[in-house]
Formats: sequence, C-alpha cells, structure tokens
Amino acid sequence: MKKFKSAEEPELEGGVQYHIRASLKDIRKYILLPGDPKRAEKIAEEWDEKRFVAGHREYVIYVGKYKGVDLMTCSTGIGGPAAGIAVEELSRLGADTFIRVGSTGSILPEARVGDLIISIGAVRLDGTSKQYIIPEYPALASYEVIMALIEAAESFGYRYHVGITASTDSFYVGQGRRGCGGYWQSWMDSLIPDLQKARVINFEMEASTVFTLASLFGRRAGAICAVYADRVRNEFGIKGEKEAIKVANEAVHILAEWDEAKKLKNKRYFYPSLL
Repeated sequence: MKKFKSAEEPELEGGVQYHIRASLKDIRKYILLPGDPKRAEKIAEEWDEKRFVAGHREYVIYVGKYKGVDLMTCSTGIGGPAAGIAVEELSRLGADTFIRVGSTGSILPEARVGDLIISIGAVRLDGTSKQYIIPEYPALASYEVIMALIEAAESFGYRYHVGITASTDSFYVGQGRRGCGGYWQSWMDSLIPDLQKARVINFEMEASTVFTLASLFGRRAGAICAVYADRVRNEFGIKGEKEAIKVANEAVHILAEWDEAKKLKNKRYFYPSLL
C-alpha cells in the first residue's frame, strides 16, 4: 500500500503528486497542457529529446528538450476540474508557464475548421475557477505567452485568430448543442447569439481554469486551439492539431529566448526593444 503524507496534503514519498505522479526531479519551467493524453505523445514526438515520466488517470507526462529548451507536457483530460488539478500540482512543484494545446469550436464566421485560435482571455462559464475566486475576477492569458504564440504562428505562416474564448463545463448543452432526446431549456436559445454579439470567438473547456489559477499562483498561461467545429457553418473536422502542436512548441523556444533577454537586462517584463 502506498504511503501518503496526509489527507490535507496527499503526496507520496519524495513529493510525488497524487494525481499527476510527478515530483520535483521531473518538473520543468515550461509546460504544454493538451487535453488528450495521446496528444501529449504527439507533442513530445516533435522534440529533440523526450522521456516518459508517468501515466496516471488522464495525466500522461513527458519531459524533454526542444531546440535546447527543457520543457514538459502533461495531458489534462476533459474539463476544468481535471485541468485545475494539473495546474495546481504542477505549480506546487515549481512550474512557471502553462500553454494549453487543444481543440475548439468557433462561433464567429472568420474562424474556419483547421484554423488556430490564440486566446487572450476567457469567459468563465466553468465551475472550477469559481471554487478559487469570485466570478468577477478575470481569466486572462499572459501577454508574453500571447505574443510568443502569435510570433510562432507567424513564423510557420499558419492561419490564426486572436480573441476571447468561452470555457464551459458542458460540451453539449453548455455549448448550445441539444442534449440527449433533444433536451433544451429556453435560456440556451440566446447562449451563442449573446456570445457572438460580445465578439467571443470560440468555445472550449479548460482555458478559463488554466488562466485563472495561473494568475492566482503568479504563473504565466496561454492557449492555442485548433478549430474542429465551425458552429456558424455547422461543419466538423479533425484538422489543425499538428499545426497547434508546432506553434506551442515553438512558442516555448521563443519564450525561453525572451526570458533570457529579461535576465540579462535585469528586467521583470518583456518588451520588444529588449531584444
């Protein structure tokens, strides 16, 4: 039987975290957070070096190097609760920067299947972030991570959009899809139209939790997602995953360069003329 520290702090011997099964010796500064455990392996395949760390529940972890930068990927499964656990336990070990690498559904006409969406913030329609802080607290991505993702997308010439995301706890009714047997409530009629009027560009299920917790813990976070569902044209396709992975990996390389520039100039924040 495994021995845990306590009910308050359910860590295994050596500081191994209960859910993700990683410890201090495994942690890296830069973390890529896919939802799908298989996507974690796809992310690591792009690296120069990779090592499997753990696979427990929905959390599959690899560490390695990309263009000389140490990094890590940890899958989170579906939704805010599981993503929150990953950010919580990785932060406890000392992780600094989180980039969600996911799939999404667009609700504005400019974003088509296969396009990439870089989130600047998220409407908190999830429940997990509300367990941590009042709903008025904003779920914002780090401006440095946003810029690095944009820089990376531009370097590959990929089609991308930058905007506000809505994060929900329901893939179906919470995103304006009818439930089993056509289940529906009247308030759902206005869900997508109201978000469209507010210029919200997409639905997904983890960004608001990742952004909120990262801010509360003094970390950086961002998100890049491939559009699988075009809700405006009612089209669906598994496209853009490889491109999102490439952008996320390259964004880590860019951030590492910027972080080194900050260190050399003894600056806390990055700004373009620092380079």
